[in-house]
Amino acid sequence: MKKVIEGKRYDTETAGEICEIWEGYANDFRHIDCTLYQGKRSKSFFLAGSGGPMSIFSKRCSDGSYSGGSDIIPLTLEQARTYCEKYAQDKVEYLFEVEEV
Repeated sequence: MKKVIEGKRYDTETAGEICEIWEGYANDFRHIDCTLYQGKRSKSFFLAGSGGPMSIFSKRCSDGSYSGGSDIIPLTLEQARTYCEKYAQDKVEYLFEVEEV
């Protein structure tokens, strides 16, 4: 999957896969089935996948309702860290600055 967003090209074939994310059940309106990626050049993080009509992957229909969909969604560093801490704990210290307490 490829998509240009705000002048940046996101490509699942060239980006590094960090982890798979599955939340909810297939018939749940909030379910998501996606992968967390990091771009090879820019090191930007993004999600690529699909979800239900009440998920981050929802699409607005012409009648004002929402349906499920698939897309590429750029993430902030903090959003990526949150997903990584939840789904790929073994990669957190490699990808992000971690403060020792």
